[in-house]
Amino acid sequence: MIREDRFLISRKPYAVDLSSLRGTRTDTPQCRNPYYYSGRIDAVWFRRRRGVTVACIGTLWDSQYPQPADALQFIAQHTDGRYGGDCEGRWDGESYWGNVPLAVQEEHLAVLRPMLDAYPAVPAGYDGWWRF
Repeated sequence: MIREDRFLISRKPYAVDLSSLRGTRTDTPQCRNPYYYSGRIDAVWFRRRRGVTVACIGTLWDSQYPQPADALQFIAQHTDGRYGGDCEGRWDGESYWGNVPLAVQEEHLAVLRPMLDAYPAVPAGYDGWWRF
C-alpha cells in the first residue's frame, strides 16, 4: 500500500489501526514458501453510494511471506487491493448497516458517527490515508 498525504475519495483510501494487526502462521511444506502469514488489520474508509458519502468500518486482510515484523511492514507488503476491505459496518448519517451484535454495532457507531461528521479527516486512533 502507498501512504497518501491528502485525501482523494476516488483513490479509495483506507485509514488503519496500527495496533490491531493479528494473524496466524501456517506451514506449507509443499508450496513455494515454507509458510505463509495470514493477517488482518482494522480499517475505516469513506465511499460514495448512490451519491451519498458513507463511513465504513472493517478489516484489510492479506496472506504474506515473509511474516511482517509489525503493522507498517504488513501494510507495505500488502500490494493486492482487488478485494478491498471486508466491511462489517456502514453509516450514512441516517442509518447503520451491519450484521453484527448490538454491542458491536454501538462500538462501530462510536467511530463512524464522528468520522462522517469530520469528513475527510482521519479518525482518532487510525493512521491514514493508505491506498493500493
